[in-house]
Amino acid sequence: MSPQWYEHPSLLLQLASLSKLRGDLREKNLFEGDDLRPDLSADQPPESALKARMSDGTWNDLACPAMGAKGTGFGRNVPVEMTKPNLKRLLDPDPRVISRELMARDTFKPAGIINALAAAWLQFENHNWFFHGDGVPGRNIEIPLQDGDDFPENPMKIRETIPLHGEIVDGKPAPVFANQETHWWDGSQIYGSGKVRQDEVRTFIDGRVKVEDDGRLPKSDVLGIDLTGMRENWWVGVGLLHTLFAREHNSVCAALKKSYPGLDDQRLYEIGVLVVSALIAKIHTVEWTTCVLRHPALQIGMNANWFGALGETFKDKVGRLGDSEVLSGILGSATDHHAAPFSLTEEFVSVYRMHPLIPDDWEFFSLASGELLETAEFTELQGKYTRDFMDRMEMGDMWYSFGKASAGAVCLHNYPNALRKLTRVDGQITDLATLDIVRDRERGVPRYNDFREALRMPRRKSFEDITPNKQWAKEMAEIYNGDVDSVDLQIGMQAEKPPKGFGFSDTAFRIFILMASRRLKSDRFFTNDFRPEVYTQLGYDWVNNTTMKDVLMRHYPELEPVIGDVDRVFAPWHEIGAKEPGQKPRIVRLADTVRSYMPWDI
Repeated sequence: MSPQWYEHPSLLLQLASLSKLRGDLREKNLFEGDDLRPDLSADQPPESALKARMSDGTWNDLACPAMGAKGTGFGRNVPVEMTKPNLKRLLDPDPRVISRELMARDTFKPAGIINALAAAWLQFENHNWFFHGDGVPGRNIEIPLQDGDDFPENPMKIRETIPLHGEIVDGKPAPVFANQETHWWDGSQIYGSGKVRQDEVRTFIDGRVKVEDDGRLPKSDVLGIDLTGMRENWWVGVGLLHTLFAREHNSVCAALKKSYPGLDDQRLYEIGVLVVSALIAKIHTVEWTTCVLRHPALQIGMNANWFGALGETFKDKVGRLGDSEVLSGILGSATDHHAAPFSLTEEFVSVYRMHPLIPDDWEFFSLASGELLETAEFTELQGKYTRDFMDRMEMGDMWYSFGKASAGAVCLHNYPNALRKLTRVDGQITDLATLDIVRDRERGVPRYNDFREALRMPRRKSFEDITPNKQWAKEMAEIYNGDVDSVDLQIGMQAEKPPKGFGFSDTAFRIFILMASRRLKSDRFFTNDFRPEVYTQLGYDWVNNTTMKDVLMRHYPELEPVIGDVDRVFAPWHEIGAKEPGQKPRIVRLADTVRSYMPWDI
């Protein structure tokens, strides 16, 4: 059997293997279902579409205007014929039992290498990327509770996902499901998908979005939730990030107004959207990802996605060398959809189910003194409680507390218990761990071994092959009745031992390495139209010269003592130590090293 990419003896061979792997995935793992999008090719683009993102995601590709638009379907990373929901086995094994006995957090297992801000960042990004909708009341999947289960509703009810066309038929390829957000990396979590939501958040003055005089977002008409583009699954972590980038948008627009006084409100807003969207994509690519995936080959590979193999310094001084994605990066290269028109995929949604990142128990500290201010359970930070909690805390204290706290490890027995008995803002009570299992089965995402086979990874022949943790292997064998091919994708990925320095499994990573570059390479505003003529020179430079630390320091300069000299803002920050009477608090420097929990070795 050929070695996996990370098993090669040299960094050069690992990089070559990764490049070959990505090319293979681009060629063989991009698929479309039927009727993914309407045909709008006979229409003419509005003039504004040539230099601006449309609010609903249309006209990014001028030859296929509905590609990636709000309301169009998710694609697939596995052949469509492999996406057959087995309705007779939708609840086999019982997903609630899996939640209770394999996923429920027994003790908090810290990731160590990433902080709680990194956990919040991922959900902030998910708000941009995908949402299947709320379903239809009364159309439910019912899960009877077993004896001793204390969930407050029996049966547990999970609303069905409603297909874009047709119905789910047992044994047939799954129908297409629609994304309620745009598929593009376009900042829609801040601005909203569609004109109605975007108009709600805009001031229509100098391109700005609505931010209160105290620097916080206005309140929406939903209790506890801010007025912003995407308001689902709301909690303090995403509230901080939505606020930060709304403020960053307004800073971009103010700078544009000063440099280009002739630009009107609409054009200022459009350029602000372009700049902030690209900046978020850059932060995710070269800062968040390289913090979560610490393998040396990935550090080089993800930076090369953005800057090219010649590096950031060369690109800044010399510019692009032709159209080469390898030498000069994806940014500014030619658009390419590879084997299928662009869309996000159901498998992409599945591998980003990383709820174990979120702690159950939280501590909030004073940025000024380092003293403990308050403890809270996650339930007190989410939904209808979010805004009241944020309003009684200083922003700097919340940022500092998120920065110094560790995220959880993505592994079995580490799923937040607060999310396993979650009351949504609409009153639904749900167990997200159970829901994660059901959604994959319902939407035809293959189970773990079939999923790996579709990606040309070796099947696991035994539970011990899936994980080196003997206790986990025993538990899985009992729940899945000895049938290793029945193991759900989520369980296999969380049981699997990741490559050294990785924050998640190599199985999930295969989808990641494909889709991470695809979201850039397919997007006209990151490729052909990533240029000063579209962004303005100021906007173009803003993207190229700004980091996440720059954004934080611009809006919360009080954070300088804890992040002023750190390289990775998504790794645990410096701590404010105890102080002697009459002295300033001391700063405790934390080494930026890999300090992750490794339960796979038990």
